[in-house]
Amino acid sequence: MSKKFQQKEILPDPTYNSVLVAKFTNQMMKGGKKTVARKIISDSFDLIKKQTKKEPLEVFEKAIQAVAPRVEVRPRRVGGATYQVPMEVKEKRKISLTIRWLIGAARAKKGKSMAQRLAEELMAASQGEGEAIKKKINIEKMAAANRAFAHLGRPRKKKNA
Repeated sequence: MSKKFQQKEILPDPTYNSVLVAKFTNQMMKGGKKTVARKIISDSFDLIKKQTKKEPLEVFEKAIQAVAPRVEVRPRRVGGATYQVPMEVKEKRKISLTIRWLIGAARAKKGKSMAQRLAEELMAASQGEGEAIKKKINIEKMAAANRAFAHLGRPRKKKNA
């Protein structure tokens, strides 16, 4: 009698007509204050447009793609020992990790408004720089260092009885 988890469908953002921006807004939101999150994102998009003279949605999507990790390490217990096993990242997890890292990097900066910090982080990430990119590189380095345990990540074939 186990019920399958129903993933809630996220509607596209009304301003930019993008599901990705809507997800970003939801992650950005604190205490249910979606209007505050939307204001911060629209302000940062305005700053991006002013500073780069490019379409802010393009810069945003480029940043998301640049930060998205290809592989990550996940702990796997084998015979009493825990190994860090490198595994490919699924698409949904890729996006959620990317959004979390970008917001975390922007929040970690101090001294400016959140819109300015977010705009700077998105512009840096779209050019392959910034804290979120460093985080991705560290995760992928860790996965490369633990390549020897990659065989532990594959499911074992069962013998027919």
